[in-house]
Amino acid sequence: MFKKILIANRGEIACRVIKSAQKLGIKTVAVYSDADRHALHVKMADEAVHIGPSPANQSYIVIDKIMEAVRQTGAEAVHPGYGFLSENMKFAEALEAAGVAFIGPPSGAIEAMGDKITSKKLAAEAGVSTVPGHMGLIADADEAVKIAAEIGYPVMLKASAGGGGKGMRIAWNDQEAREGFQSSKNEAAASFGDDRIFIEKFVTQPRHIEIQVLGDTHGNILWLNERECSIQRRNQKVIEEAPSPFLDAATRKAMGEQAVALARAVNYCSAGTVEFIVDGARNFYFLEMNTRLQVEHPVTELITGIDLVEQMIRVAAGETLTLTQDDIGINGWAIESRLYAEDPYRGFLPSIGRLTRYRPPAEMASEKRVVRNDTGVFEGGEISMFYDPMVAKLCTWAPDRTAAIVAMREALDEFEVEGIGHNIPFLSAVMDHERFMSGNITTAFIEEEYPDGFEGATLPDATLKRLAAATAAMHRVSEIRQARVSGRMSNHERRVGTDWVISLGGHDFSVSIRADHDGSDVEFADGVRHRVMSDWTPGQSLADLRIDGARLVAKVSQSATGFRLRHRGADLVVHVRTPRIFELSRHMLEKQAPDTSRLLLCPMPGLVVSIAVAVGDEVQDGQVLCTVEAMKMENVLRAEKKGKIAKINAKPGESLAVDDVIMEFE
Repeated sequence: MFKKILIANRGEIACRVIKSAQKLGIKTVAVYSDADRHALHVKMADEAVHIGPSPANQSYIVIDKIMEAVRQTGAEAVHPGYGFLSENMKFAEALEAAGVAFIGPPSGAIEAMGDKITSKKLAAEAGVSTVPGHMGLIADADEAVKIAAEIGYPVMLKASAGGGGKGMRIAWNDQEAREGFQSSKNEAAASFGDDRIFIEKFVTQPRHIEIQVLGDTHGNILWLNERECSIQRRNQKVIEEAPSPFLDAATRKAMGEQAVALARAVNYCSAGTVEFIVDGARNFYFLEMNTRLQVEHPVTELITGIDLVEQMIRVAAGETLTLTQDDIGINGWAIESRLYAEDPYRGFLPSIGRLTRYRPPAEMASEKRVVRNDTGVFEGGEISMFYDPMVAKLCTWAPDRTAAIVAMREALDEFEVEGIGHNIPFLSAVMDHERFMSGNITTAFIEEEYPDGFEGATLPDATLKRLAAATAAMHRVSEIRQARVSGRMSNHERRVGTDWVISLGGHDFSVSIRADHDGSDVEFADGVRHRVMSDWTPGQSLADLRIDGARLVAKVSQSATGFRLRHRGADLVVHVRTPRIFELSRHMLEKQAPDTSRLLLCPMPGLVVSIAVAVGDEVQDGQVLCTVEAMKMENVLRAEKKGKIAKINAKPGESLAVDDVIMEFE
């Protein structure tokens, strides 16, 4: 076994690898850039080596700098994590030449699976299902109809030189194939000067399902069940689960055996993932193979009990797998929610800043529930603009899917993050979404269910009433605290009231509260009564209450007129007023939002890459104005209407915050 390994990565995956290495008694070496000088993975490792400036292309993905760190520390092996150099064949070869073990697959497997055309060819030769199609020249519409019928409807007709949806048609029968061929051909010729058309199977109701494989250097390869990864935005996974709620045992077995066949064809060893697209009839087709550990590997670990990082290290050390395929079962259900530093209310644009508060739910493991949080940050740490926006991976496990979802809901409610924009409200909303709970999901889930973007969750009336009862109880505690403050004017005794009007979520609830030593009874005007029990005290940011015996967790902050509550994806401003003040408040005017129609505001914190216009320029609808970059993502800002540039407040290279004014229009 190795005595020392270097982790050529950062963030939560570096921390994750360090944990498994420590369990095996292996010393660890971290590498870090300027931005990561005080990062968690640096603190956790036995040694740390500085490798350069903050940008990844000057530090984490410079092979020579990683190799120099290996030489400096005498590391015997390198774990690449995922991203960066994890699927770089040249890096694997450089380690091999230096006599250092690569905790990953052989360079030949990385090369073969890294090329889309080669990988699909190898997959087909290995007997793996690929998307049926015809890539050769198609003479005319008659031949197009013949090919489409052989493939099986529906089919997609695509321009060979296509892009942006041009020259693309879906055909469900012979007539549509005939008409679509000619239309696509004409459109392709006009758009690209190339009228070549190819045909492939159109996958309906697509799901993204992947198979985890694990192999050693002695020819043993196993499949470790599947992960459902269909909840995606911008083709990036957000929520994953294992197993899939869609697959049956026969399909699972067929996918697993094909994944192993592909791995065997490229002499694969270590952990890897074969990704498939699965249609509504459970037909599955090969997408690609990721020759590395996947971000979502914890859900597989939770249902199999196998530490994948440990297995990767053992395989790299030359050990034989002690497991057989018969040892691989499915124990319970696991769900992973990726916590990103991004603003779901602004189209999931990146958010950076300092974590003024970072309190994840307590990790725990029992026969009925597991809560696991893989993270690479800490309270007070900074989320940098230079790297991926993922902050943590929150995982829950339970004996069945419903219980795992309930566990995830509660864990998300308990997760306190302040100082940055984050997607916890969105994750919570998905966990409560009827379509997600039913398991009826596709890769288009977010686009279909939130076509106009995420605007927060709408809570049912029953939940709002429970929150109103909780607020009444907390307000009473707060009022008692204030009544006991010393040094107040004499002869002006403050009495704590019992009747209040609680306004939240567009509802006004008249309540009456009666308290005893164990809790409070909150009665509504319609006769509904809730029993509230809690040990919450003013100043606590997390309220853990029991409403009629059922748990309710909410993030709480007090305001002059009540509270701000965040629960199950909803962000609620709650006003608590006496009946008289409530009547008077109805006469107050609502504050109007300022007019920003003549301003270009920065949609996310980041660097101004370029300014495409100058003062005095006439701009047209859709014209590029500037580009802002953060967290490996470029955002091109365009004019929404015709206008004239009056003033430019930013310049290339300048760092901006959200809603900073970039330019003004006349």
